[in-house]
Amino acid sequence: MDASMAVEVGVLDPDLLQLTDLPMPATKPLQCKLRLDDLFSQWLSLPDSQRLVLSLLEDVKAGVVLSVPGGPSNGSTGASASLLPSMFPAGNTPPLSPRSTAGSPLSPKSPMKRTGSGPTATGSPLKKTSEPVKEIIPQFYFPHGPPAPKEVEEECLAKIDKLFFGHPDGLPIAAFTCVTKDVCKLPSFFSSSLYKKIDTDNTGLITKEQFLKYWTEKNMLTTDLVTRVFQVLKQPDKNYLTQDDFRPILRELLLTHHGLEFLHDTPEFQERYAETVIYRIFYHINRSGNGRLQLRELKRSNLVTALQQVDEEEDINKVLKYFSYEHFYVIYCKFWELDTDHDFLIDKDDLLRYGNHALTYRIVERIFSQVPRKFTSTVANKMGYEDFVWFILSEEDKSSEPSLEYWFKCVDLDGDGIITPNEMQYFYEEQLHRMECMAQERVLFEDIVCQMADMICPEKEGQLTLRDLKRCKLSGNFFNILFNLNKFVAFETRDPFLIRQEREDPSLTEWDRFAHQEYIRLSMEEDGEDASNGSAEVWDESLEAPF
Repeated sequence: MDASMAVEVGVLDPDLLQLTDLPMPATKPLQCKLRLDDLFSQWLSLPDSQRLVLSLLEDVKAGVVLSVPGGPSNGSTGASASLLPSMFPAGNTPPLSPRSTAGSPLSPKSPMKRTGSGPTATGSPLKKTSEPVKEIIPQFYFPHGPPAPKEVEEECLAKIDKLFFGHPDGLPIAAFTCVTKDVCKLPSFFSSSLYKKIDTDNTGLITKEQFLKYWTEKNMLTTDLVTRVFQVLKQPDKNYLTQDDFRPILRELLLTHHGLEFLHDTPEFQERYAETVIYRIFYHINRSGNGRLQLRELKRSNLVTALQQVDEEEDINKVLKYFSYEHFYVIYCKFWELDTDHDFLIDKDDLLRYGNHALTYRIVERIFSQVPRKFTSTVANKMGYEDFVWFILSEEDKSSEPSLEYWFKCVDLDGDGIITPNEMQYFYEEQLHRMECMAQERVLFEDIVCQMADMICPEKEGQLTLRDLKRCKLSGNFFNILFNLNKFVAFETRDPFLIRQEREDPSLTEWDRFAHQEYIRLSMEEDGEDASNGSAEVWDESLEAPF
């Protein structure tokens, strides 16, 4: 039997056992059929496959009912299946597709479906459900914020009813401040801006229905405070804030805040104060520098917190962020000292006198080349007041990110985003020359490079990036070493007075400490002039003299 089988196996032609060619659908490429034929020929050429085929042929000749491997007709499924040779090595069979926990309904042509054998319908993972289970997913995204709880909405409506009670014709602008603060939760100096947003016809009165319509259409009850501030300030057709959008609230702040009452008789200084506050806001918040303040930038900032603080604090100088009058006074007086011809513009020679000639010629040239920031001044080679505000904030607080970006652009001569030792040496050469002129001990550039590398610890040796500087808390000293000799010497000598100041109140920034010291110095100078002139009106003279 084995010999005859061996002979027959040798003469077995795979082409005789192939199925009759069926017409292939037009959508099936011919390559698929050729590939299947090739695989079938490979399987049939295996010795085990040939034995199986010959065994099945003998059973057919003897009239034995075939037991198809994998069929449900008998319990020999596993034994028959074991006769099939594997075309994959042991342990390398491809994994089965993951089965869904809900199960998949059987195909109508499934053997289990036709014979009714197999697991019972009850509890079967393959049971076809009659109707899909509908799961209701609650809303989780609210473009204008989640809806307010019912009790909060009722409380808000009660406040509105109370404030509008007795005013059937509507509230005038003078009585609208309570609505702004108690209902809208906005600072009181937003009252006029909000009033004009609602009273579009300029009737001078706002009814309860008008207010509720605006409040509902803008979804003010559900939006957060930052978005609410943004909506009130921006223009209807814009999705950003400009400098002009802040002017109305600052005008109202100057008229209503007790800490700014002394400026009522000097409208020109009111305008300068408002401009300075706006410039400081955009310096710190508008990181793109395009003059368009986006909502996401506003949300990342502390401006809304400062707005609330200035509304509650009677002493304007305690609000160090943006609104301090002392800070404005220092900035304006510094600008006035440099602007000798008082044309409200300063040139290179004027800026070189800043800080008792602290800056080098080369860094001033870079500033006036407008590399770190394009000047807003329309006069060539002249720096305006807004440009000076950006400069002084960057110069006196080199720990802030806007300042690091400002000076990084100045030192990065080729603009490739990397400061190399050659670029450092270009600026430090002038520092060495100034040390010699001032009879100070020279610090060689090689020693300085090692000191700066140890201080900043760049990711790649010999290349400083803006990211490296932002990671280091002493990055300001890096720039002082390159172009500010006075601060470089102070850093080398480690002034114990400055160290003690920093330890007393670490929450204060370098700018806060500088502005405080300069304000004291300027006040003492003004007091000295008043005493020499025999004047008793200290505040009036102090305001007039520097300007």
